[in-house]
Amino acid sequence: MRTPRRLRAMAATAFLGLMAAMAGPVGGAHADPAGPAEQTVGDITGFSTAGPVFHLQAGPARARVSFVSADTFRIELAPDGTFTDPTGKDVVLPQGPPPGTRWRERPDRYEMSTPAVTLRAYKHPLRFALHRADGSRLWAETKGLTWTADRTTQTLGRGAAEQFYGAGMQNGRGNTSHRGKTVEVGVDYNWNDGGHPNSVPFYLSSAGYGVYRNTYAPNTYAFGDPVTTSAQERRFDAYYVAGTTPKEVIGRYTKLTGRPFLPPLYGLEIGDSDCYLHNKNRGERRTLDALKVADGYTANDLPLGWMLVNDGYGCGYENLAEVNKGLGDRRMKMGLWTEDGLAKLADQVKTGQRVAKLDVAWVGDGYKFALDGCKDAYKGIEDNSDARGFTWAPESWSGAQRCGVQWSGDQKGSWEYIRWQIPTYAGATMSGLAYTTGDVDGIFGGSPKTYVRDLQWKAFLPAVMTMDGWAPSDKQPWRYGEPYTSINRKYLKLKESLLPYMYSYAAEATRTGVGPVRPLALEYPDDPRASSEEAKYEFLTGEHFLVAPVYEDKEVRDGIYLPRGKWTDYWTGRTYEGPTTVNGYRAPLDTLPLFVKAGANIPMWPGIRSYEDRTPDSPVAWDVYPDGTAAPSTFTLYEDDGVTRAHRSGAHAEQKLTVRARSAADVTLELGASRGDFRGKQTARPYHFTVHTGEAPRHAALNGQDLPHLESKDAFEKADRGWWYDAGDRGGVVQVKTGTRPTDRALTVVIAP
Repeated sequence: MRTPRRLRAMAATAFLGLMAAMAGPVGGAHADPAGPAEQTVGDITGFSTAGPVFHLQAGPARARVSFVSADTFRIELAPDGTFTDPTGKDVVLPQGPPPGTRWRERPDRYEMSTPAVTLRAYKHPLRFALHRADGSRLWAETKGLTWTADRTTQTLGRGAAEQFYGAGMQNGRGNTSHRGKTVEVGVDYNWNDGGHPNSVPFYLSSAGYGVYRNTYAPNTYAFGDPVTTSAQERRFDAYYVAGTTPKEVIGRYTKLTGRPFLPPLYGLEIGDSDCYLHNKNRGERRTLDALKVADGYTANDLPLGWMLVNDGYGCGYENLAEVNKGLGDRRMKMGLWTEDGLAKLADQVKTGQRVAKLDVAWVGDGYKFALDGCKDAYKGIEDNSDARGFTWAPESWSGAQRCGVQWSGDQKGSWEYIRWQIPTYAGATMSGLAYTTGDVDGIFGGSPKTYVRDLQWKAFLPAVMTMDGWAPSDKQPWRYGEPYTSINRKYLKLKESLLPYMYSYAAEATRTGVGPVRPLALEYPDDPRASSEEAKYEFLTGEHFLVAPVYEDKEVRDGIYLPRGKWTDYWTGRTYEGPTTVNGYRAPLDTLPLFVKAGANIPMWPGIRSYEDRTPDSPVAWDVYPDGTAAPSTFTLYEDDGVTRAHRSGAHAEQKLTVRARSAADVTLELGASRGDFRGKQTARPYHFTVHTGEAPRHAALNGQDLPHLESKDAFEKADRGWWYDAGDRGGVVQVKTGTRPTDRALTVVIAP
C-alpha cells in the first residue's frame, strides 16, 4: 500500500472515529445505556396492514414488512418504535408497483404472502420464517431479532448442506463456500489476503435466498450453526430475495440495487498507469512522455486500451489535449487518477478523459462517500461526452456495480499474491460485482516469472491494468525482455481476440446481474465439490472456459477439478470426462492451464491488437467444440458500437450460432441472421469456423453447396472460401471459410463424414 495513501486513509479514519465518538455509536441515538447488554424482540402485541406494507408491534419495538415484488421484500425493526433509513435512495432503486399481497392469522402466527413466497411472523415471541408458495422453507429465525446499543443481529437456522457466498470482494476467498466461516463487511484498508475491500452487505444461500442489509454500517456474517448476521447500528433493515438458482438470486438482488454497467470495449482491454509529471520515483518527466510508453506497446506489438497519465501522489498533468490526441492517434484512450476530488472532471472529460480511477484518500471512510464518488465520476463522464461512464474504485459498497470496476488496491507482486487473488474476483461475482480485478504483478515487488503467470490468468478477467512507478522498475509487459515479452504478447492478443466473447457476457451482466467471471459453484450449484476447497484456485470465464492458474514457481499444476461434462485442453486438444481431478498437468511458463467445455461456441476477432483494428470487412471467427452427446448448443453474439450509450436506446444486434453434432465429424452449424442495428454495423462479413472434430470429414457444404476442399494450410489461408482439415492442430480441427456473407441472412455449414 502506498505510504501517502495509508497516511491519508488513517487520518480520514481517525477523524471519522473522533466524530463518531462525539456523536455516539452508529444508530446510537436510540441506545439505552442503562438497558441490558442485549435485548431480544418480544411477543407480537399488535398487527395492521396497509396494502403491501405490514406493521407489527412488540412492546415498544416496531417491525415493518414491505413487499417489493413477488419474490422480494424488506423487514425493518426499530427497537424504540422510530424507523430511520440512512441509505435513503442511494442504493435501492425504484422497483415499480408493489405486488398483490394477502395475509391471514393463524393461532401461532401471521402469514404475509405473494404468489411466490409467504413470510411467517410467529407471535410468541416475534420470529420470522420464509417459505415458498409450495410450503418449502427457505429460512427461519431460531430466535427473535436482537440488539444492543450499537448492533442488531439476526439468527437463522443452518441447513445440513447449506452453503453461503457473497459479502463482496473478500481477498483470498469467496468463490467457495463461507460455511463455517466468519466474514467482515466494511472498510479496513487491508488490500492483502484476508482483507475485504469493496465489501457488499449481501450474501446468498444455496437454499435459494439472498439477504441485503440496507445500511452503511459495517457488518459481520458468521455462517456457523446457527447463522448470525449483524450490523453495527441499533436498527435492523434487510431486503430478502428468493430464487431457485444462485443466478436468479443474484439477478433479483441486482434488480433491487442496480445491474452492472456495460463497459466500453476499450475498458475490456489492458490499461497502463503511471505518473508522468514530477515523478519522484522515476525522475523528472513530462505528461507528454506518456506517449513514449504508448509507443513501446505499439513497437512491441502489444495491445493497450487506455492509459492513466497522472497516477501518483502530487502528480498533476499538463498538455492534456495534446496527450489525448496522441493517445487517440495510437488507438488508446486517456484516463486520469482522481486524487483530490471531482472539481475538474467536466473539463477533463471535455478534453478527452474516458477513465476515472478513484482514490481511497478522498473517498475517506468509504461507504456513502465512496459510493457517491463512483456515481458522480461515472455521471461526470457521461454528462460531458457521448461515452459510457467508466471508473475504478478501491473501496465501494452495494450499488457500485452500476458505475465502476472494483479494484483490490495496492499489493506486492509475488507467488502468494497470485494465489490469494484467484478466488477473490470470481467470488465477488456472487455479490453482483461483475468487474473486479487487481494490478498485473502488483505495484510493488514482482519478478519476470510472477508477472507472466499473473498476466496469463488475468487475461481472462474482463478488466485489468498494469501499474508502474512504484516497483524498482516499470511494469509494462515488455520490460523483462524475452522470452517474457513474447509470452505476455500471446496472452494479451488472446484477450483481444476473445473480446466478442467477453463483451457478450458483459452485455448479459447488464440484463441478469451475473458477471463474466464465475465460481464453479455458480454454474454447478448441485456439485458439492464445486463449493469446496477443491475448486478454490480455479474459475470459469463465462460458461465455457475453465482457468486454473499456476500460483507456484513450478511447471506442473496439480489439483485441477473439472466438473461434469467433457473438457478439452485449449492448447493440445486432449479431452477429459468430468467430474475428475487432473494432477501432473504440464504447464511450462508459456502455458496457462485452460480448458473448454464441450458445446462451446466461442466468437472471436482474429489477429487484432485493438478493437479499433476492426474494419467493415473484418471476419468473425467461431471456435466450436461440438458435443455429440448433448442437445444442440447455442451462443448469442452481442454487438453494438462499443463506445457510446446508444445501446441503451436499443442500438445493438444479436446473432445466434446453433451447433448440432451427431458424431465427432458429423456437425451442422446454423448461424442465424444478425437481428438489430447500430451505427457502424457490418452489413456483410466473412465467417471463419474452427471445429474441433478430432477426425477428418469427407466434405463440407455451405447452404447446401459443397465448399472447395483445400489441401494445405497455405492454400486455406490464401483462399476466400473452402475447408481444410488440420490433423496436427489440437487433436484435429476442421477449418472453414464462408467468404463474405450478408449479416441479415442466415447460413448453414454442414461438416459430414
